[in-house]
Amino acid sequence: MTESANGSRSLILAAMIFAVAMTFIDQTIVSIAAPRIQSELSLTGTDIQWAVNSYLLALAALFAFGGRLADTVGDRRMVVIGIVVFAAASAMCGLTPKGSGAEAWLVTFRAVQGIGGALMYPAALAIVVGHYPVADRGKALALFFGIAGGLTAVGPALGGYLTEWTWRAIFWINIPVAVIALLLIVKAKPVNRAKPAPLDYRGLALITGGAGLSVFGFQQSASWGWSNPLTWLTIVVGAALLVVFFRVERHTENPLINVRFFADRPFLLDNVVLGVAMMAFVPIFFFASEYAQIALGENASKASLTLLYFFAGFVVAAQVGGRMLDRVGPKRPIVLGCALACVGLALWAHQVPVLKIGPQVWRIVLTGAGIGMMLGQTNTAALNRATDGTYGEATGITQTVRNYGSSLGLAVLGTILAHSSFFHATFNQISDGPSPPSNGAFGLIPLEAREAFANSIQHVLYAMSAIMGVAAVIALLTMQRGHIEGTADLST
Repeated sequence: MTESANGSRSLILAAMIFAVAMTFIDQTIVSIAAPRIQSELSLTGTDIQWAVNSYLLALAALFAFGGRLADTVGDRRMVVIGIVVFAAASAMCGLTPKGSGAEAWLVTFRAVQGIGGALMYPAALAIVVGHYPVADRGKALALFFGIAGGLTAVGPALGGYLTEWTWRAIFWINIPVAVIALLLIVKAKPVNRAKPAPLDYRGLALITGGAGLSVFGFQQSASWGWSNPLTWLTIVVGAALLVVFFRVERHTENPLINVRFFADRPFLLDNVVLGVAMMAFVPIFFFASEYAQIALGENASKASLTLLYFFAGFVVAAQVGGRMLDRVGPKRPIVLGCALACVGLALWAHQVPVLKIGPQVWRIVLTGAGIGMMLGQTNTAALNRATDGTYGEATGITQTVRNYGSSLGLAVLGTILAHSSFFHATFNQISDGPSPPSNGAFGLIPLEAREAFANSIQHVLYAMSAIMGVAAVIALLTMQRGHIEGTADLST
């Protein structure tokens, strides 16, 4: 089959890439505008972290459910619904009012963005898989993930320039992208595949509650304090719900997530390493952006260069890691990548108090190279364990792990920042002092406060280094050498 019944496959692929582009861009674009948003809306450090984390948390909790809805209601229908929800939520984020309701408004509609992404992404992937024969599917998916994933790197640069105009534009940019995606869908007319099946609402309630409470406890520890029993109670209850979710799903006929996949040891280990690494990957964008703008006093567009240095290393090393995986299997690039990222983050952390970006550049590049070498290979190794009939379920699991790891990492690292002895003095300067000038720079913050914030970020980067070190040790001690073929049906 060279063409779908109702439209060309290339047009369908383009439509799906535009659709998911929004979800990838929004993983990084908000981070670059975070200091400006915080200053203009008078938010606390925890508030602005929630503006990033509510999006990731909604993606993590609802991704698998979005996949089930695509199967039940129809993948084309769910893509359209997801696009509309995402675009509408983006518009509302851009309209966030100033005043006491700003935090609730922004966090709520960021979560709605995450819901839209969770509805859209698995359905878009299902459409791509469904409209390409097996012989051409690998190339189509490589293009799908390559272009869409590459847009993560576009986020910082785009966010930097848009923020120079107004931070609200980082949300409004999603609207024309959504319109293009919808027009392409109308033109391509992909088949709306649906196979009605029971929906696991019990599993949805358990994973939403478990993921939400476990992250919420860490995030709120900054304001509640670790001595508050409520902090520990929230974390423990969240973790307990996740354990209950795992046990319940094992005995559910049509589970939200087929946890039997984890009986396959290589698949389990790949996801453990992936989840740990994601605790550092996405939070890098948030904390590096805040460091560049608050500690270095750079405007948003110049601060975005800090993240582009990271992606320069990431993109090159990802190609090296991919070739290494093809040649010797996943263990070597994963272990080496984790180790390089660990060293890069430690060297970067050592340099941040100097408040000069020049000496940090090669350290940032090294960090990006390490994560680039291991991240895609870890994801690919996990998906290679699936057969054609279980690829969608395996993807749902890895994406859930990725987003939950990112959300948990941001909460934990945000806690480290907030409990730093330097933190509160710095953010008092931001909240009580003058707003940044029109170019978005925070140069009005006194040097002492900027140095204090740099010391706080140093603690965070050292923690990220430790996280990547843990991932390296896990991969080194547990992963098998060579290629591990995905010949078994993991659903059994």
